[in-house]
Amino acid sequence: MEPDPAWPALNQTVLTSGLGPFVLLGVPGLEPLHAWLAGLVCLLYMAALAGNALLLGLVAADKTLRAPMYQLLGLLAAADLVLATSMVPKALAVLWGLSAETSFTACLAQLFVTHVAFIAESSVLLGTAVDRYVAICQPLCYGALLTQRVVGIVAVAAMTRGACVTAPPVALLQRLPYCGQRELPHTYCEHMDVARLACGDTRPNIGYRLATTLLSPALDLVLIATSYAFILRAVCHLPSHGARCKALGTCGAHASVITLFYIPALFSFLTHLFGRHTVPSHIHFLLANLYVVVPPAPNPVVCGVRTQQIAQRLRHLLRLCWAEAVRGVGPERASHNRE
Repeated sequence: MEPDPAWPALNQTVLTSGLGPFVLLGVPGLEPLHAWLAGLVCLLYMAALAGNALLLGLVAADKTLRAPMYQLLGLLAAADLVLATSMVPKALAVLWGLSAETSFTACLAQLFVTHVAFIAESSVLLGTAVDRYVAICQPLCYGALLTQRVVGIVAVAAMTRGACVTAPPVALLQRLPYCGQRELPHTYCEHMDVARLACGDTRPNIGYRLATTLLSPALDLVLIATSYAFILRAVCHLPSHGARCKALGTCGAHASVITLFYIPALFSFLTHLFGRHTVPSHIHFLLANLYVVVPPAPNPVVCGVRTQQIAQRLRHLLRLCWAEAVRGVGPERASHNRE
């Protein structure tokens, strides 16, 4: 949308600097179901918090889980926590009717943190695929190629990549003139929805968003698919049936996480750009809400519990907690009986 040439630049600056809070509308078309959607999102969010926090704490505290594979799973859990927490609390407030307003600054901050976490998680998933490729296709080189130092580099590179990719569109949004329309048909701030409220030229925003979608998550997905193609070829040549099943089981868990993460996210991104008039709005906005909370909920189970050593350590931890609880209850009962 081109700005009205009759408006002086001064007026546009005043509109940008004096912009009131945005109003988040939730999921248009499903207003009667907002409370039910909030309950579903809340349950998934609590599961994501509990599972990922437990997995992250276990990997950080247990000295036996220092291999790169487990450290990468810890990074994945941390990214899941940040991604879900950056969006879900405000979404719940909107769906429950507690608070529908958000300031322009808070909107940009949420948008920045969300996209940095998403790109960082995509980078970690790529690192996990590379880890599996080296472990299966180049097992003799695994210890030399993948070390804790490499995992640290992956973590820093993922965060840096996310910040470098996300900062320009946030700066573009901040420089746009806004004309007073404040309603966002969403439960959180999404880049293109915010850009459409502007009365300036948003073509740079659309072009940059498309480029980052193709060169960040889409490129990662292509590289992950390539690595798994090599993995499957190597698995087919393993002599032992048991070894093939074990390798496929590990890779199948990772492939499930990748599918849950990329398909809804890419669908949401692309429909924001091209599918506004072909995809029903309630389906589009519903998937846009669920893609940030559905993958983090099963990830600890799929990636963590199905990893044998993590499952063993988790069972050991639960047995210790149960033993402590029993020991704590025992003296209390004995004291009660004496009285």
